[in-house]
Amino acid sequence: MDETSGKQLYLDAHVAYRRACLNAIEYLKKFGYTGEQAYMILGTAPCEGRISGIVDIPNACCTLAIPTEIFNFDISPNASGPTRSVPASDVSACT
Repeated sequence: MDETSGKQLYLDAHVAYRRACLNAIEYLKKFGYTGEQAYMILGTAPCEGRISGIVDIPNACCTLAIPTEIFNFDISPNASGPTRSVPASDVSACT
């Protein structure tokens, strides 16, 4: 389903992969990264994207695997939820 229009898109792996990437960015933001930092991590890290399933009509399922070894802390899901590990930074100071 397209998140901008709410329209059901029949087996559209492109939309499913975009959702996987946007979900990964939101997940990384829970650790203290900004959206821009999370986007840069996904763009530079050796992430693995897969089309996981196209049998669940009318939906397609895509996944994105982020290598955990590139982080200095554990980003794996756990029962207590994500813990902010990246200090808050002033993005405007970077210009």
